[in-house]
Amino acid sequence: MADLNTISSQPQPAGHSPPPREPIWDLIELLFFAYRDFVSDADDALATLGFGRAHHRVLHFVNRNPGVKVADLLEILRITKQSLGRVLKPLVDEGYVVQREGSTDRRQRLLYITQAGAALAMMLARLQTDRISGALAQLGPDAHATARTFLVAMLDADGRADVLRIVERARSGGVSRP
Repeated sequence: MADLNTISSQPQPAGHSPPPREPIWDLIELLFFAYRDFVSDADDALATLGFGRAHHRVLHFVNRNPGVKVADLLEILRITKQSLGRVLKPLVDEGYVVQREGSTDRRQRLLYITQAGAALAMMLARLQTDRISGALAQLGPDAHATARTFLVAMLDADGRADVLRIVERARSGGVSRP
């Protein structure tokens, strides 16, 4: 285990001030609590189906990225193949997701949302959209852009472009069905 007294701070990009010495306790805790509440509505709905948060993430990204390769989903979620298998199996078995082999490479496993999966993903997204919209409505007309800028800035700089590509591809690509 690393000695916490010897860990140095990460170098900062030019033009950026170093982080404050004292933790920003209020924002740290508010982020924990906001995340807890953000996922709670969807968690409650998923629990009635015997699913959890991991199922939600898989369902979300398969819905937003039809035909996503299993390998790409592993990278998006940063989980192991075994973890994905445990979550994906019930989603496939219960008819929310289908797996197909690639047309050019039969070793590829491509994932598609079914009609039932799309309905569930949309219901969960509406629950979370209601919570986000309620919060944004309290902040004024530029709240969405400001919140988006903040969230993008919170991403690791070395992975930011990849995340933005995933978000934009899903936003512009529409959702196809198998």
